[in-house]
Amino acid sequence: MAGSQQRNMATLIVVTMIIRLAWAAGLETGQDEAYHFLYTVHADWSYFDHPPMVMYVAKFGISVCGGWIHPLSVRLGFVLLFAGSTWVLFCWTRRFYSELAGFYAALALNLSAYYTAAAGAFVLPDGPLLFFALLTMWGVSEALIGSPGRILPWIWVGLACAGAMLSKYHAVFLPLGTVLYVLTTPSARWNLKTPGPYVAAAIGFLGLIPVLIWNSQHDWASFAFQSARAVGWQFRPGGLALMLFGPMGFLFPWIWFSFAAILVTHVPKLRSISGIDRLLLCLSLLPLGLFTAVACFRPILPHWPLIGFLPLFPMVGSIWASRSEREPVAVRRWLVFMSTALVMIAGAFLLQARFGLVKFPFRDPCIEISGWESVGEALRQRGLVDRPNTFLFTDRWYDSGELAFAVRNKIPVACYRQGDARGFAFWSRPEDWLGRDGVLIDEEARPDLGDEYKSYFREVQQLPPIEMTRGGRPFRTLKAYLCIDQQQPFPFTYERKVEPK
Repeated sequence: MAGSQQRNMATLIVVTMIIRLAWAAGLETGQDEAYHFLYTVHADWSYFDHPPMVMYVAKFGISVCGGWIHPLSVRLGFVLLFAGSTWVLFCWTRRFYSELAGFYAALALNLSAYYTAAAGAFVLPDGPLLFFALLTMWGVSEALIGSPGRILPWIWVGLACAGAMLSKYHAVFLPLGTVLYVLTTPSARWNLKTPGPYVAAAIGFLGLIPVLIWNSQHDWASFAFQSARAVGWQFRPGGLALMLFGPMGFLFPWIWFSFAAILVTHVPKLRSISGIDRLLLCLSLLPLGLFTAVACFRPILPHWPLIGFLPLFPMVGSIWASRSEREPVAVRRWLVFMSTALVMIAGAFLLQARFGLVKFPFRDPCIEISGWESVGEALRQRGLVDRPNTFLFTDRWYDSGELAFAVRNKIPVACYRQGDARGFAFWSRPEDWLGRDGVLIDEEARPDLGDEYKSYFREVQQLPPIEMTRGGRPFRTLKAYLCIDQQQPFPFTYERKVEPK
């Protein structure tokens, strides 16, 4: 049986990796991905939005491909890292449940929308976070349950947690969830009298050092920005609904239901639950509880709470394994349905993004990952990419990121938006652009955007519009302006905004 499941795992990893590589090669970069590509251009201790791990992984892919800049090369490291995450989840679940449960846990991860697509193939910090979070939770399971009293698992926890801290700020829930388990589990409190947890904490803190160095040099801008997103005083019932049901879309309803069933059946009897199940629930409940509270008062993104579902994958694997032994035919049919649905949805997304086959009466869900390559080609054909003493800019950080990737960063790109230029506010100084000509690209084609910048340049000329295309067909029109000879610096430097009470 063990050999059979390992063969199944090898098949799962190879097949899904090939599919993910094809998907990564066929899609243009999304807004966040193009922006994160610029991390590799501006290597630093950390960044305004995220710690530096996303830069390391993206740079790895580009380096492996010999410096070739393409959606596939910047995504390559994330695809490979997800294959590693799949194997780590299998090994962790196998260690504490069973071989079959490990396979089903890994399969569930590969069938969940956000993890298999965004974390598994896109240039996002969620990919590295997933890998190091799984390693951390496996290490914590060994330190507290599998091999208690040994120092080696705690060293493992510290190293893995340092990697998670270098990936995304959500990693803070890993040590906090561990502390919650130790404090609420009488049989685990003796660990506080041993050096292990403190060694792990000291090593894990190393992951924060680059973030602290960068922030100390930039007025603690990251912490100010992130903390402002979690503070508010007005009750928002819609935000609570988004927190409760938003993850359903990001995981797919059939995967989300398994998580919901575990929480509904296990949380009420948490006091009587022990062992690995109790630890996983503690790791899950802290982020889910905090994001539920925050969502009541501040807008959150639907994928933020997913860190709270991640610890439950081994339990999902165990439940699916038990059911497969009782109802093998029904489970096989269910797995075929989930796999087919995932492939069909991914294929439809790819075709829509590449060719725009369907005209939606509402906003096209693929519009943010389509068309910028045609903009880059139009700028090259007009000679603007090679124009001396010239730079490109937009008034939104994500459009500037898309623009920079579309021209492969062969011409400087800036973001002229006071108060919210994100990383662009730290990658240059306002005075660096004086005396240069700027090409302004307006993604929303507003009638007065060029006028907003007239006072900063000697002259602003409207250029012919740029047709954004996919599949060779125009689907969007962008305005363009040639802003000649910048006379005074535009104050795009990031400024912390005071939130109204």
